[in-house]
Amino acid sequence: MAANFAANMAEKLMDSIPVTTQANANPGLDENFADPSGEQMRALAWYGKNDVRMVTTNKPRVVDPTDIILKVTGSTVCGSDLHLYHGSIIEMQKGDILGHEFCGIVDSVGSAITKRKVGDRVVASFQTACGDCYYCKQKLSSQCNKTNSSAVENAMYGHRTAGMFGYSHFTGGFAGGQAEYVRVPYGDVNLLEIPKGMPDEKALYLSDILCTSYHCVVDTGVKEGDIVGIWGMGAIGIFCAKWAFLKGASRVIGIDKDWRLAYAKSKIPQLEVINFTEDTDVPAKIMSMTDPDHPGLDCALECAAGEYPKSILNKIEFATGLQTDTAEIVNECIKSVKNFGRVGVTGVYAGFCNHFNIGAVMEKGVRFIGNGQAPVHKYWEEILNDYLIPGKIDPIELIVTHRIGINDVAECYKRFDAHKDGIIKVFVETKFSDPPAPGAPKLTNFD
Repeated sequence: MAANFAANMAEKLMDSIPVTTQANANPGLDENFADPSGEQMRALAWYGKNDVRMVTTNKPRVVDPTDIILKVTGSTVCGSDLHLYHGSIIEMQKGDILGHEFCGIVDSVGSAITKRKVGDRVVASFQTACGDCYYCKQKLSSQCNKTNSSAVENAMYGHRTAGMFGYSHFTGGFAGGQAEYVRVPYGDVNLLEIPKGMPDEKALYLSDILCTSYHCVVDTGVKEGDIVGIWGMGAIGIFCAKWAFLKGASRVIGIDKDWRLAYAKSKIPQLEVINFTEDTDVPAKIMSMTDPDHPGLDCALECAAGEYPKSILNKIEFATGLQTDTAEIVNECIKSVKNFGRVGVTGVYAGFCNHFNIGAVMEKGVRFIGNGQAPVHKYWEEILNDYLIPGKIDPIELIVTHRIGINDVAECYKRFDAHKDGIIKVFVETKFSDPPAPGAPKLTNFD
């Protein structure tokens, strides 16, 4: 299989780039990372394709002087977590603790911590950035070159990207936050204080999706008057639509199917929609909806991901490992933009794809932009101060559909993957969480 071959070859390559990383093995059930108190916690662990389980495991301890241990007061299940669930991301190990979006209360700190203290309410960046390398000094935290020691990623991509919480050893092997406690390396750098009075249900999403969606729109260059198409109306796509309008887009068209389109439209009434199960030729539909003299989009934003093949050929190649990602959605984006239009890719693409329409990119002059993992440190204070605090954007109103207890997270993965129960975004509570904020969903029990 091509994907397995690439991974196996990468593992054999010599690791030539020096990395100064702190102890970043995923504690999982490892007693070497256990708090000396012997306290146990609940956490979600990966055990194989479509197999995640709630386990009782060790509370983590401070390992390095720059560590902070958090009591998790809120986490969530992200659409990108489903790629782990499906086994689409390499270098997963049994027992890895998942979850890259979380907030909490500082429980203990390492001896080198100066900015945070026990009791502070904070939200974590989903990246574990060092704060001091070439990229971190530019606040490009997603590209930190000191926190991810994966030789496989270095071989596949030519460079490393930052470590990530709960997202495989391909991104450093850091234990995630779908748990009651989590260890945050470089805690002074990777935690942002939550303002007094702001509920977790609003602050939590600074961890990832607020910054990811904002970066997608800004990095792709959405500007006043643009016509924007968004593939995927999950939480990221909905936020992208909101950001696009806030940046002055004249029209935004969302592409998805069924109830997710109806939900997005109910939250953003000016959004236009295309159901791809009804209008199967999406580029043709977009051309018919736009100016016949110069049809098409100014910007296309890919917020779906590369693991959802449509055609029989792509399904076969995907299933047999001849490609790790399908180019079908990005090809739709390329065909749908005007000449010299812009395509931004925020949906997760992990490896290789076939049938990519590079001819259209070159001949049309398409600006094809891999947005990369969003550099959270670059945006989170701006979003907090300019949009969340003034109420210009509200996660509770836009995307939070469910509140669940931590013991229901494994079941949530199954239902979220099956597009059941109208789940757009959940808020996961622990024993440390506050009661639901005004307007936020009440607790749902999955039984």
